[in-house]
Amino acid sequence: MDERILIIEDDEEILRVLKRVLSYEGYIVDTALTGKAGLTLADQQRPDLVILDWMLPNMDGLEVCRQLQKIGNQPIMMLTAKDTTQDRVEGLDAGADDYVVKPFEIEELLARIRALLRRTAADRVKVLEFDDLKLDSSSHKAIRGDRVIDLTKKEYDLLDLFLRHPRQVMPREVIFDRVWDYDFGGESNVLDVYIRYLRQKLESEGESRLIYTVRGVGYVMREPQE
Repeated sequence: MDERILIIEDDEEILRVLKRVLSYEGYIVDTALTGKAGLTLADQQRPDLVILDWMLPNMDGLEVCRQLQKIGNQPIMMLTAKDTTQDRVEGLDAGADDYVVKPFEIEELLARIRALLRRTAADRVKVLEFDDLKLDSSSHKAIRGDRVIDLTKKEYDLLDLFLRHPRQVMPREVIFDRVWDYDFGGESNVLDVYIRYLRQKLESEGESRLIYTVRGVGYVMREPQE
């Protein structure tokens, strides 16, 4: 295994434990105690995955997350004690691919790391289309009619999933597994928050609804109802 993981964490004990465990698993591990140092290492080493704390000195994790996306397309896992739904939404909107709350179980953390590293963009086509909606993978923007729509990372991933499975009912647990790689459990309204965001953006100029709720099951993308 030659995958490289960068850990940006100011708690030296957590940093030491994570480095030991990940090194034992065969990963190449780089560490940084501050956001600025982490960004420098990310630019130099181009890691395959970044594990990022939120509460960091001199630059918080959200800003580091945004800056990391300018460096490369490596997946980002936020590791933090901030555990509300709004915290999770902010972290994911900033560009995190996964969100792990402290304290955490090592085995679950390792499983999530493996899941993120399995991800690949190789099967993404350049443009997905349904009805009057298009999704451009090169710009990460949606196009509805003549209108260009900016999307956050998770909004893009969610819309990408629906466009790849039009007219197919997507159960909530499947959406969590495909887009977030895990279930939020008791905080599952995170999905509803993102669906609301998407609907607002896709329907902001009076366009027909394309994403429908299937009560008790999940959501489906289909043609507008008459």
